[in-house]
Amino acid sequence: MAQNQHTAGAFDIRNIIGGLIGVYGVILTLMGLFGDKELDKTGDVNANLWAGIVMLVMGAAFLIWARVRPVVVPERDASTEDATQDDAG
Repeated sequence: MAQNQHTAGAFDIRNIIGGLIGVYGVILTLMGLFGDKELDKTGDVNANLWAGIVMLVMGAAFLIWARVRPVVVPERDASTEDATQDDAG
């Protein structure tokens, strides 16, 4: 990546989605470990624990994807800005 190119950074939607899925994954994992386990309702499977683990993995995948393949935001050119302002006004 060239030095003058900028990335979307925190505004990349993959970071937002990965963070939200990760937070929900932590909550579900903790509920699966420490909450009431009503295994008779889910066929003897701790659904909160497994869903939380899957969500943690998916959240981490989104965050890693955003880190490995960042979105490059094109640099604004002053001559292009002047031309678009002249056309609008």
